[in-house]
Amino acid sequence: MNEIGLIGLAVMGQNLALNIARKGYSVSVFNRTSEKTKEFLEERVKNEKIEGYHDIKSFVESLKKPRKIILMVKAGKPVDDVIQELLPYLEKGDLIIDGGNSYFKDTSRRIKELKEKGILYLGMGVSGGEAGALHGPSLMPGGSIEAYEMVKDVLLKIAAQTESGPCCTYVGNDSAGHFVKMVHNGIEYAIMQAISEVYDIMRKILKFSPEEIGDVFERWNNGELNSFLMEISFKIMRYKDEETGKHLVDLILDEAEQKGTGKWTSQTALDLGIPTPSLSLAVEARSLSFFKEDRVKLSGKVKKTYPDVKLDKEKVIKDLENALLFSVFTSFSQGLWLIHEASKTFEYNIDLPEVLRIWKGGCIIRAKILDFLREILNENKENVNLLDSDKSISFLMDKLDSIRYVTNLAKEFYIPTLVLSSSLDYFLSMVEGNLPANLIQAQRDFFGAHTYRRIDKEGIFHTEWEPID
Repeated sequence: MNEIGLIGLAVMGQNLALNIARKGYSVSVFNRTSEKTKEFLEERVKNEKIEGYHDIKSFVESLKKPRKIILMVKAGKPVDDVIQELLPYLEKGDLIIDGGNSYFKDTSRRIKELKEKGILYLGMGVSGGEAGALHGPSLMPGGSIEAYEMVKDVLLKIAAQTESGPCCTYVGNDSAGHFVKMVHNGIEYAIMQAISEVYDIMRKILKFSPEEIGDVFERWNNGELNSFLMEISFKIMRYKDEETGKHLVDLILDEAEQKGTGKWTSQTALDLGIPTPSLSLAVEARSLSFFKEDRVKLSGKVKKTYPDVKLDKEKVIKDLENALLFSVFTSFSQGLWLIHEASKTFEYNIDLPEVLRIWKGGCIIRAKILDFLREILNENKENVNLLDSDKSISFLMDKLDSIRYVTNLAKEFYIPTLVLSSSLDYFLSMVEGNLPANLIQAQRDFFGAHTYRRIDKEGIFHTEWEPID
């Protein structure tokens, strides 16, 4: 009898199964397409104790009780379909773990439905891509503590390991794990877009080649911007297409796709009333990129007059580095604020410093700055957006002139910077004591009698701004 089962043998599922087996556990695997199971066993499994099964019944019966089954299948209906296939063969006390990018509300529903049948369920975010799944991902399990305890040992062993411990923790109640992974992806969207905007400025204004941009990115990766996304970005810049000999990045169509987690983050932030402009505009940037034909057509109709300026390239590079650091910080600020609000609303009981700790390794948004963010949060765990700290203000103010310069320079050259600009505006809004929302409230009261409050006395007021008759 095997200790754990895994369903779904796309590359992520295969790599996770190999990771588990290489940590000393026996694994049963199943895939709806039997040929995929056969290929995996023949081509990738060597000495690992992994057994393949070609029907659900045999797969379930191969597992020790209480059974522990990880699903690595596409989010949405496929998860529900697999659960329905499993249910006839499961018993009370068995555990299902969804390791996909499921929508957190779907996870909450499944936890409730399965609890009524006596089946335990964990919604577990998995970050790190294919390499992370094989060598050690960041794992974000959420659900009942009872369910987590059943697989705690194996999860801690297969997770990425850092000096701060395994990159896995019990994230919180109910769908906390998938919620945190969703916001992780929202932050990921924002950082990727910010890096791309900086790249755009370097190639279009500084006229740098991909090799030169790669050199700058690598230099940054050796400093404060050290991160997985920075590391892959300098490697991408240097990669040449075998067929043409050209830099591959220059041959890739500029239409960025998405799978939904960024959009869910933005929608949820609106629902909970938490400002996440950088995360939301990163999603909008991908949507804008998809209208390639429209963009090409319209670009021919706009005459662009570029300024004749002599730039100090090294100064611009330093300003770009500071602007990117500013944007990375504010992206985390917005994401953590959203997680905190969700934790209160949905009673997740999430520990934000712990979330930052498990993002330090095996994770797409792993970055050197996470230690700094944890330091700020540990000083005051109520400082959920990180801004109410002398360290934060000093860090951001030190880079304020740079991000103002960079965004203004981009506009002079007709270059959009949705995330860099929104990061700046988010900060400026948060440090501004008087926003123009008073006029908005007056407008709302004028046309809809929506009322307003005053700064000089208590109460709710409405004004007849002009005679109706």
